[in-house]
Amino acid sequence: GLTSRRGGDRLIAEGHVAVNGVVVRSPATLADPDTDAITVHGRPLPASEPAQYLLLNKPRGYVTTLSDPQGRPVVADLVRAGARLYPVGRLDADVEGALLLTNDGPLTHRLLHPRYALPRVYEAHVQGRVPRADLDRWRRGVLLEDGPAKPAAVEIVESGARASRLRLTFAEGRKHEVKRYCEALGHRVLRLSRIAFGPVVLGALQPGAWRRLTAREVTALRAAVAAPGAPRQ
Repeated sequence: GLTSRRGGDRLIAEGHVAVNGVVVRSPATLADPDTDAITVHGRPLPASEPAQYLLLNKPRGYVTTLSDPQGRPVVADLVRAGARLYPVGRLDADVEGALLLTNDGPLTHRLLHPRYALPRVYEAHVQGRVPRADLDRWRRGVLLEDGPAKPAAVEIVESGARASRLRLTFAEGRKHEVKRYCEALGHRVLRLSRIAFGPVVLGALQPGAWRRLTAREVTALRAAVAAPGAPRQ
């Protein structure tokens, strides 16, 4: 509850954290908060807050941060949960949809780690007609400037003369990946929404609204990123 994961790394590297009276400078240092005396700036680490897990339907125009030096609206303005929660990954300001927020740092790290290839499902309104005959081309993948990109699934929801709507599933969180993928295939994205993050589905949640995850959803998230052979809680 003191800072973000990156901020915590910085506090450690700068020598502001001590374990049992010994200053540590490596974020890889192991410590047990139940048995070890951990201090930050000479003060005991506060007791951990109960873990909270929220789903927000992020509206367009909001930045996925807790504060913004440019004064833009941030997702923290929309959530009043009584605890400092952090977004799980990012959505561009002009992208809307499913965004998880939590204070469970270890789970956040796993959810974003490429090792677990957690699927993200998007609905993309793109310019121009995408005929069903083109589906094989959309499923084949393309080469972007930062390497190959290939969706786990693609389907056409609507195909019109001026615009089409597609549902694409990607298992990576690369920057602007969906937009760049569509543009590489000749269709500029007009509107983009994430409708599912792993097993958590946006459903009928309205833009700007949020809800707490159910116990079943939290269990499903943990199971989706459980290490092979590890017990699923």
